[in-house]
Amino acid sequence: MTADLIDGKEFAASVRAKVAEHVATLKEVHGLTPGLAVVLVGEDPASQVYVRNKGKQTIECGMNSYEHKLSADTTQEDLLALLDQLNADPAVHGILVQLPLPGHLNEDLVINRIDPAKDVDGFHISNVGLLATGQKAMVPCTPLGCLMMLRDRHGSLSGMNAVVVGRSNIVGKPMGQLLLRDSCTVTIAHSRTKNIEEICKQADILVAAVGRPQMITGDWVKPGATVIDVGINRIDKPEGGTRLVGDVDFDSAAAVAGAITPVPGGVGPMTIACLLANTLTACCRANDLPEPEGLTA
Repeated sequence: MTADLIDGKEFAASVRAKVAEHVATLKEVHGLTPGLAVVLVGEDPASQVYVRNKGKQTIECGMNSYEHKLSADTTQEDLLALLDQLNADPAVHGILVQLPLPGHLNEDLVINRIDPAKDVDGFHISNVGLLATGQKAMVPCTPLGCLMMLRDRHGSLSGMNAVVVGRSNIVGKPMGQLLLRDSCTVTIAHSRTKNIEEICKQADILVAAVGRPQMITGDWVKPGATVIDVGINRIDKPEGGTRLVGDVDFDSAAAVAGAITPVPGGVGPMTIACLLANTLTACCRANDLPEPEGLTA
């Protein structure tokens, strides 16, 4: 391995420390405590783990954590009524509805019921439009985390060639928008892209968010490029059991790249850290206070 390892756990810890420092100042100087409300519908085990981790880290940063656990048969009307209640609550600065929702609920309707100013996931159509037009928006957590790591690695990203593999609304599209805002030349590649290997090999920054295990191998990577692997895939091990891998074949890519994120321990820890950063930002904006430096896009 020749690439530098970008340690997401260490970086996320530094982001949480900055958030905690800002929260302490908000409390001391302004008597304000940022509050994050997380809504979980149903009993999905993975979602329960995520919600538990979010609540724990929210409290560790000195924020208020409000958890709303609803049964799997909760009606659309009841869920929307809860969101209306949270939108109106001045103690709640961020609202997150854990996805996926049970099949009978309309995710788009639910997401767009959240006050855009409290939409710390950055999924509301208003925030999507604001981001795309270069205005102040709540930015999706995973792309924000990727951007923070890239800025830390390179300083200015201006003029760099960036390729994002994947065009999802959650990662691929907002990642492309953020890189454009930092003056990269951006290509978004996907399943229909012709000559995708050659396109990837031109990238100074390569972001993999396609959901296909170990799709991107070392011969797709430009020597010295920075590789950000957003993928989390579980595959079978030859000796039995499973293991987590990314969308990048780590060993072959690490032999070529200048820097690379591992899976696990790369982008993943940054997602919750950026959720906390977004909640802090939402609190500052709601109270017309300066936004925390280094924690926004």
